[in-house]
Amino acid sequence: MKILISADMEGVTGVTWPADVLPGASQWERCRHLFTSDVNAAVAGFFAGGADEVLVNEAHWSMRNLLLEELDERATLLTGKHKSLSMVEGVQHGDVDGIAFVGYHAAAGAEGVLAHTYLANSLTGVWVDGTRASEGLLNSLVVAEYGVPVVLVTGDDRTCEDAKRYAPDARSVAVKDYVSRYAAVCRPPARTAADIRAAAREATALAVRHEPVRGGPFTLELEFDAEHLAGQATCVPGVEQCGERRVSYTTPTMYEGIRCFKAVTTVVSASVEEQYG
Repeated sequence: MKILISADMEGVTGVTWPADVLPGASQWERCRHLFTSDVNAAVAGFFAGGADEVLVNEAHWSMRNLLLEELDERATLLTGKHKSLSMVEGVQHGDVDGIAFVGYHAAAGAEGVLAHTYLANSLTGVWVDGTRASEGLLNSLVVAEYGVPVVLVTGDDRTCEDAKRYAPDARSVAVKDYVSRYAAVCRPPARTAADIRAAAREATALAVRHEPVRGGPFTLELEFDAEHLAGQATCVPGVEQCGERRVSYTTPTMYEGIRCFKAVTTVVSASVEEQYG
């Protein structure tokens, strides 16, 4: 049995502030240890539950934040950027039985600690067929096309609530409770590690591949915080402006949908000016 862990950082134990997660920022180095601790707890739980292999896909920012030298030696680490499926890279090879979203967070425009969808700012909302979409929801639609269930989600309490929409059977662990976008009531790492281990162990039983789900076509709508970003997004073929700060596109599969989304966010990121956005 093979488990894939998609590891993000904003939903990790103790993380509440941009300086906690931005490479080179004041608290980033300290929080890398907390990040690795949460991931290690999930790895230990999955092996205790009967997994034979655990691959960790580093999915935050530069995708070079996890500390390999502290990673559970039974796991392997996929690190670095420019992956075909980004946050869920590795699911497409046909050998993954279940996926865990560790350190995830709420959607752009929603309540949640460090809430966003792919871009830390600029994007104020993403919708799939009219439903506000977090990274968890988007990624769940991608992995469903490969027959892989989401079995575990960790993050703040709002993230766990969000997970009920796209992975109602998955185990979830809230490592902190939302107070504001930059504040939370946090549990100590010893407690969260124990909770994550226990949930991952239970979640292993849910790692059963199913028939691929072909849920498309999908219509994605993106809203930005400035009009010029919507205009720039239309440089991507198939993307059309549907409002002053909104664009939309339709794709037959979420595989194509997430790749188009990556293209749009790349173009938009390059169009943001330092002071005026």
